[in-house]
Amino acid sequence: MASETDRSLDPLAVAQPEWLREGDDGRVRCWWCGDADDYVAYHDDEWGRPTLDDTRLFEKICLEGFQSGLSWLTILRKRDNFRAAFADFDTEKVARFDESDIERLLDDAGIVRHRGKIEATINNAACANEMIAEFGSLAAWLWSWKPDGVEPDLAGGDGPAPASTATSKALSTALKKQGWKFFGPTTAYAFMQAMGLVNDHVVGCEWREICNDELAQAKVPTLK
Repeated sequence: MASETDRSLDPLAVAQPEWLREGDDGRVRCWWCGDADDYVAYHDDEWGRPTLDDTRLFEKICLEGFQSGLSWLTILRKRDNFRAAFADFDTEKVARFDESDIERLLDDAGIVRHRGKIEATINNAACANEMIAEFGSLAAWLWSWKPDGVEPDLAGGDGPAPASTATSKALSTALKKQGWKFFGPTTAYAFMQAMGLVNDHVVGCEWREICNDELAQAKVPTLK
């Protein structure tokens, strides 16, 4: 998500007023979700919550790839269409998509009709299946990339963090070596933020502590 990756904040910094937003319900949130009900719900219910389900992790990687060049809100509002078009991102089913499926998807006005990204999603499903067989789960492999603490390139600043980090660059490179496509360092960092591998809710946002508490209780799978 462009707003997330472009203006994500150093968690050690003191939050500035413009980085927080009080909603009509009186609750304080990160500024980027604005007033749109669906965006606020995404911020509250999903963004930064530890996600350990292989299907949802795979879905997010794919949707972040489709989002490239667009706003995340555009993809969010098409997400149900994407789920219907891509068999709810079941990797076994998507990996079996053929040219007829590609043509079907290119005719589907409810999604982003980009042949390269569609073909990448099918390719990535096959890669995901191979990794699940090798490592036990996609979650185990992806969560092995969770930083132990604040990364050096995020520490000590008092403003927006970079769009990518050392870990997101390494994660992107590692996935590419596994055969994945459309997953660059900026996409990787947006994925890490959204899936809870890092907690970039602004200091002062009520959901920062919520996500910290959930992460402390999460039973993260380990590599086999």
